[in-house]
Amino acid sequence: MDTENVGPLAGIRVVEVGTHVAGPFAGQLLGDFGAEVIKIEQPTGGDPMRHWGPVRPEGYSLWWEVLGRNKKSVTVDLRQPEGQALVRRLVLERADVLLENFRPGTLERWGLDPAELQEVRPDLIVARVSGYGQTGPYARRAGFGSIGEAMGGIRHVTGEPDRPPSRVGVSLGDALAGVFAAYGVAMSLVHRERTRAATSGMPSSNGHGPPRTGGQVVDVAIYEAVLALMESLVLDYELTGHVRGRTGSTLPNVAPSNIYRAADGVWVLIAANADAPFRRLVEVMEQPQLAEDPRFATHLARGEHAQDLDELIGAWARGLSAEKLVEVLSEHGVPASGIYTAKEMLTDPHFAARESLIQTVHPVLGEMHMQAPFPRLSATPGSVRSTGPAHGQHNDEVLGDLLGLSNADIDALRRAGVVAGEPATK
Repeated sequence: MDTENVGPLAGIRVVEVGTHVAGPFAGQLLGDFGAEVIKIEQPTGGDPMRHWGPVRPEGYSLWWEVLGRNKKSVTVDLRQPEGQALVRRLVLERADVLLENFRPGTLERWGLDPAELQEVRPDLIVARVSGYGQTGPYARRAGFGSIGEAMGGIRHVTGEPDRPPSRVGVSLGDALAGVFAAYGVAMSLVHRERTRAATSGMPSSNGHGPPRTGGQVVDVAIYEAVLALMESLVLDYELTGHVRGRTGSTLPNVAPSNIYRAADGVWVLIAANADAPFRRLVEVMEQPQLAEDPRFATHLARGEHAQDLDELIGAWARGLSAEKLVEVLSEHGVPASGIYTAKEMLTDPHFAARESLIQTVHPVLGEMHMQAPFPRLSATPGSVRSTGPAHGQHNDEVLGDLLGLSNADIDALRRAGVVAGEPATK
């Protein structure tokens, strides 16, 4: 396991009070690049993601091991005033960022109103992820990632044209919102540093160190994170009345870019949807005259005659194995790939050479692989320093070392049900 933390966010402390996917995924991304992420969980059960996933060997959620990596788990009951006071202290005294993804109004009910927090800590960054955002008539509605996908437009264009709207097999809307939240936090940290530099001659609020200023609220709506991906979909309708629909494995007027079944029955994706790669493709097919055929000579023409073109390519592809197809097309500069599953990822030499999957060690499950931190930074790369923490694993470290609570204080909170876990032994 990679244990050295040289990430650009080293020294930044994030308090994460989210659950499920969107907020915690943002926390994962920030932790990958060096931030110390303290995850606040309910004493009973913790984050539901500890129990989600298609398989759970030895009772462990493998999804949690990825989503919870590089985090510290502290169990505090935010529904109790004592728990709210603890987290408020942690945020005001020790944190740079507060990250949450509850329904708008929840933080305010828990005594963690961002406006009130920033009155005390004007340099605090608060990242808020919700289904519909913090404002607008739908703000208080419940909204998971799937709802954001529906409202943001991607569900309508996903699937076969003669079937109901479908979905991709991952939590796309939540993940997109998490990416935008992490992106917003990173930009806010840059803004904070610039603000501090601009006011460096001014005294801080406590008379020591740089002035505390430059904080802001990052407002991420899941449906807007999806909407950001939708290209010219709104303009298409507004200016021409065109409503994009479902097109299966193709894109409208973009050809050839489709999947084709090889001789061994395996699907291969071929994307030669530009003039140069298309000419190379038809040369590999030993049908160079197709490049001059009026139906296929230009990008627009190929889009209009995509079905004819797919039939020609499909007939040729059925004469070669999938491995041979990818090999010969790649050799001639035509973009092509098999449709990977985890099996192919774990054995692919390019994945191995770039360490796209890194090996980690779980205390019970042993060695396992998970996706590396992305993107790759040449000087300050991300790292995976730990897999998902045990429930409440870092209670004593955070409550004792960071907040200065004594063992007796922590044990009293445990007995009151404010903090879960075994009594302190140190």
